Amino acid sequence: MKFAFLLFAAAPAVAFAATSGEAVYNATCASCHDRVTFQKMHAARILRVLDSGVMVPMAAALSKEEREAVASYLGSAGPSVNVPAAAFCRDRKVSVSLSSEHISNGWSTDPANTRYQTAQTAGLTVDQVRNLKLKWAFGFDGDLTSFSQPAVLDGQVFAGSSGGVVYALRAQTGCIQWMYQATGPIRTAILVAPIGQRHAVLFGDQAASFYALEAETGKLLWRKKVDEHPAARVTGAPALHEGVVYVPVSSWEENFATQPGYQCCTARGSVVALRVRDGSQVWKSYTVAEAPKPLGKTKSGTQLWGPSGGAVWSAPTIDSKRGVLYVTTGNNYSEPPTATSDAVLAMDLATGAIKWSRQVTPKDIFTGCANCYDERGPDFDFGSSAILVNNLLLAGQKSGVVYALDPDRQGEVVWQTRIAKGSSHGGVQWGMASDGQYLYAPIADGELISKPTRMMDPSSGGGLAALRIADGRVAWKADPAAACAGVSGCSPSQLAAATAIPGVVFSGALDGHIRAYASEDGKVIWDFNTLREFPTVNGVKANGGALNGSGPVVVNGMVFVNSGYDHFGSITGNVLLAFGP
Repeated sequence: MKFAFLLFAAAPAVAFAATSGEAVYNATCASCHDRVTFQKMHAARILRVLDSGVMVPMAAALSKEEREAVASYLGSAGPSVNVPAAAFCRDRKVSVSLSSEHISNGWSTDPANTRYQTAQTAGLTVDQVRNLKLKWAFGFDGDLTSFSQPAVLDGQVFAGSSGGVVYALRAQTGCIQWMYQATGPIRTAILVAPIGQRHAVLFGDQAASFYALEAETGKLLWRKKVDEHPAARVTGAPALHEGVVYVPVSSWEENFATQPGYQCCTARGSVVALRVRDGSQVWKSYTVAEAPKPLGKTKSGTQLWGPSGGAVWSAPTIDSKRGVLYVTTGNNYSEPPTATSDAVLAMDLATGAIKWSRQVTPKDIFTGCANCYDERGPDFDFGSSAILVNNLLLAGQKSGVVYALDPDRQGEVVWQTRIAKGSSHGGVQWGMASDGQYLYAPIADGELISKPTRMMDPSSGGGLAALRIADGRVAWKADPAAACAGVSGCSPSQLAAATAIPGVVFSGALDGHIRAYASEDGKVIWDFNTLREFPTVNGVKANGGALNGSGPVVVNGMVFVNSGYDHFGSITGNVLLAFGP
C-alpha cells in the first residue's frame, strides 16, 4: 500500500482567512517580492517564515489573520514538505566516521579553507571528470533555492535546504535516513564534529539560530540563538577547533533599511565561540567594537544610529600555529566608518580579542536606505573566506582585487592583483580555491538591471582566473562561457565558490552550468547544464537553476552540486545533484 509521510502537516488553516491576501501583498510585499516567485511554495511554509523565520521584522506590523491571508494568497495548499515512503532507505542506520579518508566536511575539509581535495580524497582523475554523468537527483519540496553545501563522510550525506529541513542521505542512492526541521532557511555548509562516542551535525539558519543534531539519529542536541538582532543571520559555515565551534554572524539590515521610517542601523557582525558538547558560549567578539548610538536624523525625522555593519559572511579560517582565526568582513551600514569593515581580522582563538586588522577599503558605508546618507560607498565587502597557504593569507574582494597578506606582519599586503573590474555584484563573491601553487578565483562582475524587472544583466560578468601564489601574477584567465540565449534571469556571472582537485577546478555560474576547468590552462573539460527538470529519488518535482553561494563537493569519486538561486531575478531551482564517472 502506498502512503505519504507528511512532515509538519498540522499547519494553520490559512485558506479560510477573511482578510484579503491580495490587499496585504500589494500593500506590504509587492515592492520587494514578485508573486510568481512564491507560487511553487506551500502556504504553510510561507506562514512559518512570517511567524518565526527571517521575515519576522517585515511582518511585525501584520496581524495573525493578515499573515495567514497573504500566505494563502501567495502559496499553494498542502503540507510544507511531502515525502513519499519510497524515498526512505530500507535500512535507515546512519554510520559516521571522521577517520575515513573519504570526507568533505564543512566549508573546506582543511581548516585553512583551501577548498582543495587530494587525489586520494577526491577519488577522481582528470579523465574520469571528463566522463562524469548524473547518478541521482534529490528535490527540496517547495523550495526556490538550493544553496547549503552538504557534508559527505564515507558514504553519508548531510544536506540542508532553504526550507529549513536537514536531511541525512545515503551517498550512493540519495535515499533518506532521517530529516529535521529548523526554524529558518539553511545557507551554511554542514559541519560534522565528534561529541563523546557519537557525532554532531552543526549548522546555522537565517534566523540566527545555531544547531547541533545527533548525526546518527537526527535528534536535536542543543540550539543556540547567536544574536538577538532581528536582522541577524548565519550565512557562513562554522569552523571547528579542539571541541569549540566558531560561528560567523552576518545580517541583512541593508535590506531592512529600504523600509520607510527604518532607523538605520544597529546590526554588527560577530563571531561566536560555542562548546560543541553543550552549546555553551566561550566568547563573542564583534567586528565593530563600539555599540551603536543615536546620531542625527533624516530629513523626514527618522532617527539614525551607528556605527554598524562589518558582517561576517563566510567561514572563519583556523590558524592553530598562531592561535588565531581569520575572518573577512563586510561594509559599514551607517556612520561613523570603522577601521574593521572591508577587512581581514585576526581573532585570538581563546578569547576572541582582535589581535590585528587589515582594512583594504576604508569608508565603505553602504545600505539600502536611500535617504540616510548623501554619499554611499562602493559596497566592496568580503564575501569569501581567507585562505591560509604558504604562510600567506589570500583574500578576494568584490572590488575585483585579490590580496596576499602576511599573517606575521599584522596583515601587511605582500601583493595585490586585480582580476576583475569589481562592483556591488562583482569581483570575487563566495569563495576561491588553492592547490598550493595557484589560487583559483571565480569572477562575478555581474551588473544588476531594473528593466523590465530587477535581474542580473545577461551580457556581463563571468570567468575564472588562476594566480601564482608566489607573486600574484595571472597564470591564465578563462573567459565567460555563458549559454543565456533566450533564458530569462540567466547571467554568465560566476559567484559560486570554486572547488579544486589535482588537475581540475570546478566552478558554477548563474547560467545554470557547472564546469570543470583544467588547472594547467583553464580549458573547459566538462560542462553540465542543470537548467532542466529532473526525475528525483524522493519523488519531488525538481528543476535546476542558477548556481550561487556554495561550491561543488568532490569526494570518493562523486561530485555533489546544488542548483537553484532566486536572488536578483536569478533562475530558481530546488535540486541536489550527484555525479560520478
